[in-house]
Amino acid sequence: MSLVPAPRAAADTDTIDLLRTVGREFHGRGWSLGTSSNYSVVLARDPLELLVTVSGKDKSALGREDFVRVDAAGRVVDGSGRRSSAETLLHCTLASMIPSVGAVLHTHSVWGTILSAADLPRGSLRIAGYEMLKGLEGIGSHDAFEEVPIFANTQDMAELSVRIRRQFAGVDWTAEGRPPCHGFLLSGHGLYTWGRDLAEARRHIEIFEFLFECVARARMLPVSDRSPPPSVGQRQAQHHQQQQ
Repeated sequence: MSLVPAPRAAADTDTIDLLRTVGREFHGRGWSLGTSSNYSVVLARDPLELLVTVSGKDKSALGREDFVRVDAAGRVVDGSGRRSSAETLLHCTLASMIPSVGAVLHTHSVWGTILSAADLPRGSLRIAGYEMLKGLEGIGSHDAFEEVPIFANTQDMAELSVRIRRQFAGVDWTAEGRPPCHGFLLSGHGLYTWGRDLAEARRHIEIFEFLFECVARARMLPVSDRSPPPSVGQRQAQHHQQQQ
């Protein structure tokens, strides 16, 4: 007989199945290999309660028992005795700090890992000029940029949580329009992003991972190959000059 407590409601079961689907997809796309990554959904806000992946599970094969409910401090509150992800406190920090957050997703992709380590001295990764930026909530044009903060990695989640809160101190997360930030990177580690619901958070993962690969591959090109090809008008002008 299973000792795992039954889900609080059918809605919990549906949410768990959606997160299991996310795990299988992200594993298949190389963003959540092995037991890396963690995912959460906000179940309630007063008081704050999250559904979070448990520690050390293969994200390609998450079972319905591989999730726990935690409070604002990251303590398991469902009586299951299972241990939540080691990075649970970061999910709780984001959910408590940003009122609109309904889900938080964390991935460990190759490109995110490389770029987060390379740009740590700068303190952020700048992404500009790509059409796919429009997939991030509130961005309506390719003629925009996203500055993704990068934090030095640590195993001390309490200390990291303090640094994150300090970085975003004074930021107005309730203003209309484009959010101040869509995610952040941990150096040599991976991406954290969020959304108003799981679908939006998943879309942000997909957009960021595409953009990370674009940025990283562009840096691998010879300098002469990094500028865009000339437009039709520019080619015509060049041809006219050559004929003179």
